[in-house]
Amino acid sequence: MTAREVVSRLSSGMTLGIGGWGSRRKPMALVRELLRSDVTDLTVVAYGGPDVGLLAAAGKIRRLVTAFVTLDSIPLEPHFRAARQRGAFELTELDEAMLMWGLHAAANRLPFLPVRAGIGSDVMRVNPGLRTVTSPYADGEEFVAMPALRMDAALVHMNRADRFGNSQYLGPDPYFDDLFCEAADSAYVSCERLVDTAELTEKAAPQTLIVKRHYVTGVVETPNGAHFTSCAPDHPRDEAFQRAYATAAADPAAWTGFRERFLPARGDEKGYQSAVRTWHEEQK
Repeated sequence: MTAREVVSRLSSGMTLGIGGWGSRRKPMALVRELLRSDVTDLTVVAYGGPDVGLLAAAGKIRRLVTAFVTLDSIPLEPHFRAARQRGAFELTELDEAMLMWGLHAAANRLPFLPVRAGIGSDVMRVNPGLRTVTSPYADGEEFVAMPALRMDAALVHMNRADRFGNSQYLGPDPYFDDLFCEAADSAYVSCERLVDTAELTEKAAPQTLIVKRHYVTGVVETPNGAHFTSCAPDHPRDEAFQRAYATAAADPAAWTGFRERFLPARGDEKGYQSAVRTWHEEQK
């Protein structure tokens, strides 16, 4: 598929999961295409980074379910900070492990899973809808009943994939991209390179194939499609561009110029990548 074809399958009001972690291996090419669409009023589930920041800046989020929204080397995503300060959307803020087990519950078609995370913390205070359950065994321990995080669609970015949807990570961490795909009604994988199935295991172990074809609805080949986030070992985070992004995000006038240059409404991914290359040339 193309990124545009993927976004044409999405609609306003959906619950959308976005894989990756902070500013690492985010499906940014798909997010950028989503920015160019009229899709809005989204519930977004993510270990958030610039994906959440850009969607927040565009006013496309109605509710966010997350454990954090960070650029990693920049602790707090600036567009997320601004959106929260003006109360732009509803926030469900969870412990990292609670979010993970919510994905596990949805992937296993369970209504909830008991977790220790959250007990004794303000997570329970700021999420009054959460409930607890007591172990039916002799220990009688109390747990948070973490509800399933079922999603209409999920977007993830992987290093390699074949045309059937078998998808592979080659970096140090799988994050939870497999769970996002399994917990969603439809899942779309962008990848650095589309390869023949046999090539997936020629130089990498079978266990790197974390996303299985039967959970994948469509595959998009998007070289450098995680930019400016990292996609090790294919490319590191573009720290210089990320700093420029964060600096522009802090100033409405500067952000307008940044958006018009790199994220024009009638643009496309080819134009974005070209604009980034030109920007880097200017920095030399």
